[in-house]
Amino acid sequence: MQTLKAIFLNTSLKSSTEPSHTEGFIHDVRVHFNQLGVESEIIRLADYNIAYGVQDDMGEGDEWPQILEKVLAADILIIGTPIWLGEKSSLATQAIERLYGSSSVTNDKGQAIFYNKVGGVAITGNEDGAKHSAASILYGLSHIGFVIPPNVDAYWVGEAGPGDSYMDAGRDNKFTKSAIQRLAYNTYHLAGMLKNNPIPDSGNTLE
Repeated sequence: MQTLKAIFLNTSLKSSTEPSHTEGFIHDVRVHFNQLGVESEIIRLADYNIAYGVQDDMGEGDEWPQILEKVLAADILIIGTPIWLGEKSSLATQAIERLYGSSSVTNDKGQAIFYNKVGGVAITGNEDGAKHSAASILYGLSHIGFVIPPNVDAYWVGEAGPGDSYMDAGRDNKFTKSAIQRLAYNTYHLAGMLKNNPIPDSGNTLE
């Protein structure tokens, strides 16, 4: 089987000059991908100038097209987000909007360009909102053509209010460690299946 490629979009509001608990979570997913032979890359969206809009290219100065190119070259897309006020981050919303801007582009079979790519989500926070954020992101990915395997909403949330975050207290959580493993293995298995047996075009083209 050909080597699978995964791209992580870290939608933390912090740039790479600051530590990110979401990125720490992503690194724990990558441990499994490394063991499975999946090539992966992390993109910290806060490091880029990403224009607002729902087009694939918003003109001069917009750096989203170079990110989209990497998404299109990958077999697996995992969006990592912190939770703010019970919601995914504003950058996670922006990423979904910009991906949506390419949803009418088709592959050589007339299907959405994101067909046969697999999606998942990694979430960190110290309050509630993980399942709500996961539902929003996974629905958005599914709606534009990504395939969503079972149990690919890995998350960790601490106690309500200010307190410890993932890298402080979450890495040894048994539930979260199991969820991270399922996220990695289920995206890997389904992406491998689709690589060898892509979704046929019968009855599901955009034309």
